[in-house]
Amino acid sequence: MNNISISQLKVNPSKFISLAGDYPVAVEKRNKIKAYLIGKNLYEKIIDYLENYIDQKAIEQTDFKKGRDFEKIASQLGI
Repeated sequence: MNNISISQLKVNPSKFISLAGDYPVAVEKRNKIKAYLIGKNLYEKIIDYLENYIDQKAIEQTDFKKGRDFEKIASQLGI
């Protein structure tokens, strides 16, 4: 992981945004990490992973033995 200072980020943000494409870039202020800069693709991968994880946990915790009427659920959801 690359570490940069806030001053470096201010001088050339495009350079560090491109560096953050696949791996986070740590942004430091007075030698302490204050933020991470991540690229669009990495952000989308993280969000996809989290959504899949949440869906998987919901499925694992669902008791499918208690059936519900699809039409009733669809009308409640407005679909």
